[in-house]
Amino acid sequence: MSGGEPIRYRPHHFLCSLGFEGKGYSENFTANMTAIVMGRLRAEGGDATVIAVTGATDDICAPCPKRRGRLCTNQDKIKTLDRAHAAALKLEPREVLTWGEAKDRIRANVPAGSLKTLCAGCEWEAYGMCEAALSRLHNEEGAA
Repeated sequence: MSGGEPIRYRPHHFLCSLGFEGKGYSENFTANMTAIVMGRLRAEGGDATVIAVTGATDDICAPCPKRRGRLCTNQDKIKTLDRAHAAALKLEPREVLTWGEAKDRIRANVPAGSLKTLCAGCEWEAYGMCEAALSRLHNEEGAA
């Protein structure tokens, strides 16, 4: 595995990164997520980027206005999302995998049309960005 320093990700951020379209909670949050998602994961060779799973705030959360130390102002909702995503993607605490391996797990374990349930409670789910990205990921599988 290669790709520089590992990115620390809480479980639900795998699907957030798949669906990210340059919108966020604040200017600093959006700039940070753009640097991670567009600058590393979606850049040339991005599938080799190493990600370490964490159960607390991560590299995406760093500039989030909702972060309070290692927690979130919406901690109960975030914990529920993280548990559901960890189970769906079969992620273990402190597991290390590449972005390419993460996308393979998403393809294998998260069927198109399932985010309304998996991401229940996420304020971004209703916009459809993540579901559209999930459908594109499944369509790539047939083209690969």
